[in-house]
Amino acid sequence: MKVVAMQTHVVAVPPPHLGGMYWIFVTLQTDCGIEGVGEIYAATFHPDVMVPAIEDAFTRYLLDHDPHHVERLFREAYSSGFTQRPDLTMMGIVSGLEMACWDIIGKAANKPVYELLGGMVNERLRSYTYLYPKNAKGEYDYDDPDLAAECALENVKRGFTAVKFDPAGPYTAYSGHQLSLEVLDRCETFCRKVREAVGNKADLLFGTHGQMVPSSAIRLAKRLEKYDPLWFEEPVPPGQPDAMAEVAKHTSIPISAGERLTTKYEFHKLLEAGAASIIQLNVARVGGLLEAKKVAALAEVYYAQIAPHLYNGPIGAAASIQLAACTPNFLIQESIGTWDGFHAQILKQPIQWEDGYIIPSKAPGLGVELDMDVVRAHSPYTGKRLHLQMADRPADVRDTAPARG
Repeated sequence: MKVVAMQTHVVAVPPPHLGGMYWIFVTLQTDCGIEGVGEIYAATFHPDVMVPAIEDAFTRYLLDHDPHHVERLFREAYSSGFTQRPDLTMMGIVSGLEMACWDIIGKAANKPVYELLGGMVNERLRSYTYLYPKNAKGEYDYDDPDLAAECALENVKRGFTAVKFDPAGPYTAYSGHQLSLEVLDRCETFCRKVREAVGNKADLLFGTHGQMVPSSAIRLAKRLEKYDPLWFEEPVPPGQPDAMAEVAKHTSIPISAGERLTTKYEFHKLLEAGAASIIQLNVARVGGLLEAKKVAALAEVYYAQIAPHLYNGPIGAAASIQLAACTPNFLIQESIGTWDGFHAQILKQPIQWEDGYIIPSKAPGLGVELDMDVVRAHSPYTGKRLHLQMADRPADVRDTAPARG
């Protein structure tokens, strides 16, 4: 079997852009007629740059090769240009191509991918969602703690046993910084009101997107400990594991991190430093399914759990579900709502979600299929914004609005 062709699809996500401004899908064709689909979560460059980069990597490292040989694909792409180091954009490309290979491998074997990566361990997957509160006008309003509490309670009634929120902005390219007292107060108010609303029926997941210096993160953590969050997410920028470990030493709240890291090498540094006990790898960025499985195994050695990150499209979600289903140290999977809206519309059969849990598909491969009519109707993406963006100004203690990408 050989891979003989590839198509790239850059899909514009309609408002309110849940999962990002666009999704990058790849479809691979083999000489025996099996097609595989993958998703590339590489947001550093605009799709105008990414599409030719994807085509270049495909032509060099996958065209006319057997899709079963994912170790060869990873090593040759990882070493591209004499690098042999984690490259965020290349690993995003490899992740999408590799998961498409696994889709083909599963279809050829007539098995879900999880059965080929160790076999099913988790028949259903605990899931969480961000809070998407709406005000009286029906607009998303992320600044009101009372609305957040109401939204949290609504999600618990739907079946979620964990909810995430991130009131600690603004998120700026100039982070880390020291949070103002007003922002610290706001964070504590959000935590208190959400905890009061849900009681012990749901875990609180506190996101921060790495904008603090360690001393500020420690100050905030001490305020939040009384509300017993399940995790304190990426409290400092992702480049210095020892700095994050310093935060971990000074709080009882478990530290989670990893959405911006790639390959086993970066995750090993995180674990070795004792910086995080909950690992938030993204399958569409980390290097693919096999690399994600290796990261999960590394985490298992340190008695850490995985909580796969997911803020992209449903193909990356399907791959993440395959990983979670066969991973013993799985904790919880990020969901985007209940996988309704555009995430459901673009698939022929939506991801199955029931009473707070994702039910892994029993279909071969990744278990999902794109509705190409919907893909074509929303392609190409013509906007200029990146998948996500940070504020382009330093944080100011008098500017406390939680600016978002």
